[in-house]
Amino acid sequence: MDHPIKSDHSRFRKIIKGKLRKNLKSFVSKGQQIVPKGKDKFTIPMPSIEIPKFKFGSKSEGGVGQGDGAEGEPVQGKKGDEKGQGKPEKAGQDEGSKELEVDVSLEELASILSEELELPNIEPKGSAQIDASKNRYTSIGTSGPDSLKHHKRTFKQSLKRQISIGAYDPSNPSIIPTRKDYRFRSSKAKIEKQNNAVVIYMMDVSGSMGDEQKEIVRTESFWINLWLKHQYEDIDFRYIIHDATAREVDEEVFFKTRESGGTLISSAYKLCQQIITEDYPVSDWNIYPFHFSDGDNWSSDDTKLCLDILNTEILPASNMFGYGQVESRYGSGQFYKDLHAAYNEKSEKIVLSKIKDREAILGSIKEFLGKGN
Repeated sequence: MDHPIKSDHSRFRKIIKGKLRKNLKSFVSKGQQIVPKGKDKFTIPMPSIEIPKFKFGSKSEGGVGQGDGAEGEPVQGKKGDEKGQGKPEKAGQDEGSKELEVDVSLEELASILSEELELPNIEPKGSAQIDASKNRYTSIGTSGPDSLKHHKRTFKQSLKRQISIGAYDPSNPSIIPTRKDYRFRSSKAKIEKQNNAVVIYMMDVSGSMGDEQKEIVRTESFWINLWLKHQYEDIDFRYIIHDATAREVDEEVFFKTRESGGTLISSAYKLCQQIITEDYPVSDWNIYPFHFSDGDNWSSDDTKLCLDILNTEILPASNMFGYGQVESRYGSGQFYKDLHAAYNEKSEKIVLSKIKDREAILGSIKEFLGKGN
């Protein structure tokens, strides 16, 4: 029979999951910080959860806290006591913030996102897969490190030995294993097939892409990453920023850089193509490029070059290419129009999404991931 606390913990997890699902849109649009905690755990602030409170019954006699004095009257110290030093005499009148942090697994977060957006599971592209060797402890051996010692099997072997030589006394049982009795967990290497994926993020960092636009990209990319991590055993992330030129950076620089130059989108697409060609063989990797911009490009000639790179290089190599246009008061939005005119519904591999504001993030994620590519 399970301990009562296990059922309480299970019920609490259901409450947490229900809260996250119910408020997912608000949670994402407000950009509340989700902190990674280890490989597959995340810490999430849950300010909306009420902390249980004790409430007195109707009877007033007896019990702790009874006696002389009116409600609200401060507790007096011993006669002669003085006020403590270094503390304010007046306490604040506002109620303190009750923010509870909970740990949520990758599986739970991905499940919530999937159910809310009705996302299909991704079907990895192609038949080629990576061989991954994993150790499975499926047998017992007579040698190994102490950390893998199987205590139950060791004592069982010691008991059998003592009984066989007549040294075991049931009235005074004493089982002392010798070195020959030790048993250890033994592993066998098992080759498993697993699909690998790479996500290549590209972002326009020209002056028209402000902090608000980049925060939208940061939030959306977090949830895209989370979903793809749930779908693939192994996943890489690469980051490209561009204005008139493009360069690869780490994640921190990706979301903090801001330039003031012109915009040549083809510079990012060329670098994306180079990364795929050099590091990610199409037969072995599932490839997901995402480009975020406010839609400005230097010229129609550069847009034509972008379409050529997409058609001949990036789209044939990719599971899906996503273009997210983040609305900016300074951006024309023309690149979305050009892509829409070129592809519309003709290509299963390219998904276009307009992201007007934070409220549109979840809808954009569904547009990108809803096809299950």
